[in-house]
Amino acid sequence: MKRIFIALKVNAENELLKMISSFKEVLRNDSVKWTHIENIHITLVFLGATQESTINEIIPVLSEKCSGYGSFQLILSGCGIFRSLSDPRIIWTGIQHSDKLTALNTSIISGLKGLNIKLEERPYNPHLTVGRIKSINDVRLLESLLVVYRNTVLQNVYVGEVILYESILLPSGPVYKPLAKFSLDKSY
Repeated sequence: MKRIFIALKVNAENELLKMISSFKEVLRNDSVKWTHIENIHITLVFLGATQESTINEIIPVLSEKCSGYGSFQLILSGCGIFRSLSDPRIIWTGIQHSDKLTALNTSIISGLKGLNIKLEERPYNPHLTVGRIKSINDVRLLESLLVVYRNTVLQNVYVGEVILYESILLPSGPVYKPLAKFSLDKSY
C-alpha cells in the first residue's frame, strides 16, 4: 500500500514566497506546521492508501487523460483558512477560477471511476496548503494577514504536466515522491 495523490507541482516564487514569509514571521510564536517550499502543489485528486496493483491501473488512465490535453496557466491569488477564525486549521492560497483546471480534474476523476476507486465526494476546491495550524495564540494576527493578502495576485503558474505522487509520512514532515509524470502537451 502506498499513500498517493495526483497533483500539479508549483515552483513558489515572488509574491507567493513573500506572503508565506509574512505568515511565518507574524505567526512565529504559534504552532503551525508549514508546508516545505519544495512540497507546494495543487492537488487534483487525493487517493490515500492504494494497492500497488491499483496504482498500475491508474497510470494508463492518467496517461490517456493528460496526453494532448494542452498546457495552461493558473493565477494564484488571495488566501484564506479552512474551518473558521474561531477554529482555524489550514492556511491556503487560492487559485483564480480556471475552466481548464476544473475540466482536467473532472476528466481524471471520470477515468478513475472506471477503476472502482473510492473518491472524495466533496466538490473540487483547488488551493495550495501553506500551513496546518495546531494552535494559535492571537487569532487577530492571523486575521490581519488574511485581510492583507485576501485579494493579492501572488503568482502565475505554468501547468505542463500532472504528477502521480506517493506521500511518505516522516517525523520531519511528508516527503512527496513522484511515481509517474504525464505531459499535458504530448499526444500519441
